[in-house]
Amino acid sequence: MTAPRRLRFGIFLAPFHRVGDNPTLAIERDMKLIEWLDELGYDEAWIGEHHSAGWETIASPEIIIGAVAERTKHIRLGSGVTSLPYHHPLLVAQRFVQLDHMTRGRVMLGCGPGALVSDAYMMGIDAAHQRRRMDEALTAITRLLACEEPVTMETDWFTLREARLHLAPYSDPCFPISVASSTTPSGALAAAKHGLGLLSLGAGLPGGPKSLAEQWRMAEAEAAKHGKRMDRRNWRLVVNLHCAVDDETALRDVRHGETLETLTYFSETLGRPPMRSEDPLRDGLAQGSTLVGSPETVAAGIERLLAYTEGGTGGILFRAHEWADREATWRSFELFARWVMPRFQGSLAMPAASREWVSANRESIFAPNMAALKQAFRDAGQEAPEFSRLKLHTGKVEVPSSSGGD
Repeated sequence: MTAPRRLRFGIFLAPFHRVGDNPTLAIERDMKLIEWLDELGYDEAWIGEHHSAGWETIASPEIIIGAVAERTKHIRLGSGVTSLPYHHPLLVAQRFVQLDHMTRGRVMLGCGPGALVSDAYMMGIDAAHQRRRMDEALTAITRLLACEEPVTMETDWFTLREARLHLAPYSDPCFPISVASSTTPSGALAAAKHGLGLLSLGAGLPGGPKSLAEQWRMAEAEAAKHGKRMDRRNWRLVVNLHCAVDDETALRDVRHGETLETLTYFSETLGRPPMRSEDPLRDGLAQGSTLVGSPETVAAGIERLLAYTEGGTGGILFRAHEWADREATWRSFELFARWVMPRFQGSLAMPAASREWVSANRESIFAPNMAALKQAFRDAGQEAPEFSRLKLHTGKVEVPSSSGGD
C-alpha cells in the first residue's frame, strides 16, 4: 500500500535532560512542550520509559499521558516505548485500555525490549532474553486486546490463567500499537509477525536512512510468513530536527547542546562507541538523520528522507532534545508547523490555486468593480474620486488588501 497524502508529524520524547538540570522543572517543561505542540497542530507525542542513567527521567509514560491528556485537545499520546519485559502483559493491556477510555481514543502503545541495559540489570533481567520476552508479551497483549476468548499462557517469566480484560478498548477495534526498531532487525521482525506499526528509531542514527527501504522489505516478507500485512501508514521515522530562520542561525543554536549530549550521555554515561568523526552533527546532516536549518533546508531534508523509504511512510517524529535553549526550541517547532508541515499535508494546494485563479483573472473580475464604485458615488449625487489606490496599471486593476467593502 502506498503512503497517504497527509504525513503525520510529532515528537519522540525520551526525554533528554542533562544531569544538573532541575528534574521537577524538566518534567513540567516536557508536558508544556506537548501542550505547545497540540496548539500548533502536531499529530502525536510518544513518551519514553527509563529507569537509570540520569538523563531520560520519565519512569512511567502512562502517568505523563494521563496528565497531558487533561491539558490537550487533539494530539495523540503514546508510550515511546513501554519496555515490555519489565511488565506483566495483562497489566500493560489493562492500563492502555483505561487510557484509551480516558483520552476518548487518543492513546497509542509503543513497545520495545528496553533500551538501557542498566534498567534490565537492576531488575535481574538477562539482556539476552529481553527481545524474546518482548515477543512473548506482544503475543499475550494482542490476544487480550482482541477480546475474543480468555487467554491462558505460560512462560518462564509470566503466567496467564483464563485472563481477560474487564474493559474492551474504546477505539474500534483497538488503539494503534507499534514496535520500536533501532540497530537490530528484531523490532521490525516483531512488528511484522504481529501485524503492528513500526517506529524506526534507527532513521536518526548514523547510516540509518540508507537502510530504511531494506528494513521495510524485510518486514513485509516476514509479515507474509505469518499471514499479516505491513501498512506504510503505520510506519514512523524518528530523526533529529531544529528549524530556524536560516541555516546559519539553526546551526549556531544547536552546536553546543548536540556535542554536550553526544559526549556526556551517549559516550561517557552509556559507554556507547565513541563518535566516528570529529563532527557528528555535520555527519548527521550529510546522511539525512539530522535536519537542521531553515524551513526550506528542512523541507528538502524530509523529501530526501522520504526518498530513502522507496514508497513513503505514514509519519515522521522528531527526537525531542534540548540542543538549543527553550525559546529557540519552541520557535523551531512553530516554524516547522507554519512553513514545512503544510507542504506534506496537502493544506497548501487549495489556497495557492485560489490565489493563482484570482491573479490570472483579476482584469475581468475587478475591472467591472471600478465602474460599480464610480456609479455608487454618482447615485449618491457625488463626484467619483480618482481612487488613487485603485488605479489601472498595465491594463490590470490593483486593489488594496483591505478593500472588504465600499
